[in-house]
Amino acid sequence: MTPLSPPVELASVAEFIAQSLPFDLLEPAELDRAVNALRVSYHPHGERFEGASEPPGLRILRSGAVDLRDSNNKLLDRLGEGENFHIGNLNAGDDTVVATVIEDALLYLLPDEAYRDLRASNRAFDRYFSRQRSRRLRRAARYIPEANPLLSPLRETMSTDLLCLPPVAPVQAVAAAMAERRVSSAFISERGPGGDQLLGIVTDRDLRTRCLAAGLPASTAVREIMTPDPEGIGPEDTIFNATLLMTQRGYHHLPVLDAGRLVGVITTSDLILARRNDPVYLVQHLSRQDSVDGMVELLASLPDQLQQWVSAGMRAEQVSRLLTAISDAVTIRLIQLAEEEHGPAPGPWAWLGFGSQARGEQLLGADQDNGIVIDDSVPAAERGWYTAVAKAVCDGLAACGYKYCPGGIMATTDEWCQPLATWQDTVAGWTRTPTPAAVMRVSIFFDLRAVYGEESLCTRLQQVMLERASSNTIFLAALAANALASTPPLGIFRRFVVDRDGEHRDSLDLKKRGVLPITEIVRLHALAHKVTAVNTNERLEALAGERHLTIGDSRNLADALHCIQQQRIRHQCEEMAAGEPVDNFLNPRKLPRLAREQLRDAFTIIDEAQGAVRQTYRAGMG
Repeated sequence: MTPLSPPVELASVAEFIAQSLPFDLLEPAELDRAVNALRVSYHPHGERFEGASEPPGLRILRSGAVDLRDSNNKLLDRLGEGENFHIGNLNAGDDTVVATVIEDALLYLLPDEAYRDLRASNRAFDRYFSRQRSRRLRRAARYIPEANPLLSPLRETMSTDLLCLPPVAPVQAVAAAMAERRVSSAFISERGPGGDQLLGIVTDRDLRTRCLAAGLPASTAVREIMTPDPEGIGPEDTIFNATLLMTQRGYHHLPVLDAGRLVGVITTSDLILARRNDPVYLVQHLSRQDSVDGMVELLASLPDQLQQWVSAGMRAEQVSRLLTAISDAVTIRLIQLAEEEHGPAPGPWAWLGFGSQARGEQLLGADQDNGIVIDDSVPAAERGWYTAVAKAVCDGLAACGYKYCPGGIMATTDEWCQPLATWQDTVAGWTRTPTPAAVMRVSIFFDLRAVYGEESLCTRLQQVMLERASSNTIFLAALAANALASTPPLGIFRRFVVDRDGEHRDSLDLKKRGVLPITEIVRLHALAHKVTAVNTNERLEALAGERHLTIGDSRNLADALHCIQQQRIRHQCEEMAAGEPVDNFLNPRKLPRLAREQLRDAFTIIDEAQGAVRQTYRAGMG
């Protein structure tokens, strides 16, 4: 380390500091005091700052990079130009966090006395450092510790060897060109005013099923068999998002578009790369199974895959979205098998997913929460078909590891398998008379999504639901009371309140005391403001975008949910690795100190959000 010395060019230092958080909050005179107090030093790669590092104070990175790691050498954060750290504040008397220079660094040191004087004289500056809660959560939620191939951009993986042909080309010529180029797809385009316009895509499968199997002549124009207006994705989008899209839609080829211009293609072969642990592989093979036993066998690898995803640095919301996509694929294939057995449906219908499946937030061990909505045109005498299909699907889901709902919220019951008009009357009754049982059903039902069938039936039901809920203050108050029923496990002085006896002694229920209150609070706000989004993060974004929540409150709740879900997933992975049953009960003493603090911060944010709910909806709470 070079000796500490005052910065030479104070004007340039002042300009840099003034643009760095939280120094942009200072008055000019305060900023001058800070700049004049700064000392500059050089630190080579590998130098460490620990709890007893001297001199104490706030260090601001002018250049270079610094890693923050806990006592287990786990990476907590990576700091770059303009960011700061205070080793004393990070450790708070417990020497667990170490800062290590990973790129030669030039640091400005604001000595402790000057730092504390600024905090004492400027409330906003002090608040920035005292509110460690949201910043720690933001750091934990936004930083991805290890390189994850699924998060690399598609431009690094996509094929640019594209075969483009006009819509009038005969299918024989298209097939010959694909064989010569050894590609499995061709893009159909034509010249337009702004350049080539993508019209459609033709694959090997299209040639077989839409041309040869249909007995069409070889001279048929390719536009007759192409898939028109194919869905695309951007080159800067991630492999993960492409994987998820192809998993959800059943695509084998996905065009990559840059400002509407075709620049590449992603295929399942590109994603799978001969890896059986790829979710695309799993979903594809689930869709090809002709028995429940075959699906059960495939799903046996899912716990191992989950552990690999988490080990690779996949975020909690990404894991839950993938698990939900797999759950959807299982449900859809079971419905298809039931349709093969019982014949086609007597009329339009939709299979509904409720709760975590609807929100795209499932984890392993999820119960079934599902239902059926039937078009009103279907005669009552023909509705037995839906009952038979529901039983086959729910039994199949149970065999595949999705447990029967203990509360009976399944399509196999009359209450959860109804015509649209009956559903609408049921919702009206729930909202008109919000009994505890009705509120419980509503809390599940209002998170709904069409997994299979006529999506418009689900949309119409959701519209009625939002109209009735948003205008009923008494009903919203009942939901608010329900959202306040599960409190975060914090006692006096922010100490964890754990179970004192029983099977889960010394543990916290992360689902009941953490995830559930957040989803219920966000659902309440979404219903009150007619937000159609179902996923919790998407609801938060919509609420902030429409100014029903502040950006800060929205982000804090999103970060709190991420923090709790991340700990929940890691805990479940540890249980699976040890051969133990998966649950949601975590002993906080087993966490590193910083992880415990992040969890406390998350629970504190829930407590504050519940306080806001109590204030906002108290008029209707009697």
